Amino acid sequence: MLLASIKRLEAVIEEETEALEAHAPADLDGLTRRKSQGLLELTRLTRGLDLAALDATVAIHLARLRDKLARNQQVVALHLRALEEIDATLAQVALAAESDGTYSARTSPRS
Repeated sequence: MLLASIKRLEAVIEEETEALEAHAPADLDGLTRRKSQGLLELTRLTRGLDLAALDATVAIHLARLRDKLARNQQVVALHLRALEEIDATLAQVALAAESDGTYSARTSPRS
């Protein structure tokens, strides 16, 4: 059961990482949900587990999963930084559009 859980999580992590690296359309909400569920399942399955007593195959898969998670973290962080830069650019454009007087309140001469 533990090995199956690790393999499922590996597949989701790979799918998300590849989609982000390729800038391919993907259901990121679905991938995030599946990744969260997989991590929760793995956490529950490994609670109180003696790592020294792990089967060699499971240990290899866990090490591989750790590497894939580290790569995924890098790619997701890069993706988020790109989104932040786009957001900042759009905010600057919006401010520049407002500063040309188009949206400013017009004052009428009053005595």
